[in-house]
Amino acid sequence: MTHSHDDHAPIQASEEVSEFEILETAIRELSIDKGLFSREDHRRFSEWAESVGPSGGSRLVAKAWVDPEFKKRLLADGTETCKEVGIDWRDPTGSGTPSDYTYFYVLENTPKVHNVIVCTLCSCYPRPVLGMSPDWYRTPNYRRRLVRWPREVIAEFGLHFPSDVEVRVHDSNQKSRFMVMPMRPEGTEGWSEEQLAAIVTRDTMIGVAVPQVDWTATTPPSANGGAAR
Repeated sequence: MTHSHDDHAPIQASEEVSEFEILETAIRELSIDKGLFSREDHRRFSEWAESVGPSGGSRLVAKAWVDPEFKKRLLADGTETCKEVGIDWRDPTGSGTPSDYTYFYVLENTPKVHNVIVCTLCSCYPRPVLGMSPDWYRTPNYRRRLVRWPREVIAEFGLHFPSDVEVRVHDSNQKSRFMVMPMRPEGTEGWSEEQLAAIVTRDTMIGVAVPQVDWTATTPPSANGGAAR
């Protein structure tokens, strides 16, 4: 168990059941009891949701890196531009889930600005493009501390920025979701969109990591000399 009441404790996933998980279970059981949906419906939805993954976000970033006009559209209207890669925020599940209808914003990192996302209220996350959120993203430890000490929290993931780089924290809510567009790393000139998408990992789109030319989420850390946070 890694839960801690120390405000300066490192970010780690918790094995405790949170109050939100207890609430979700209670509402789910009540909904099933009232006949709003069945256990089989819930199982199928969970199985689908957990299979989404961050590939949608990776494709968005890779395409934006090689297509300046697509990048302009994506930064101006993320919700609408996602349709160009087959992601419809207004119908992300194909079964109608109003809570998933949101405004989607893509935040561009620059040499002077680094973005990072959080949900201080609960665990709002851009699931249609990044899949299910990591355990640590939902912990009070991450949510509470990131808005107060962003540089210190990001440093715990291995990122250190000089003082002239502004770190911006974006707090999600019921209707607004955010995703970070990391900077394209040097050494990727001439790469295909598929090659680029492979190095745009989940954490780089949350803002707690940056893409590396020799690192993909599908490659075992041991194959890259143990490179892992």
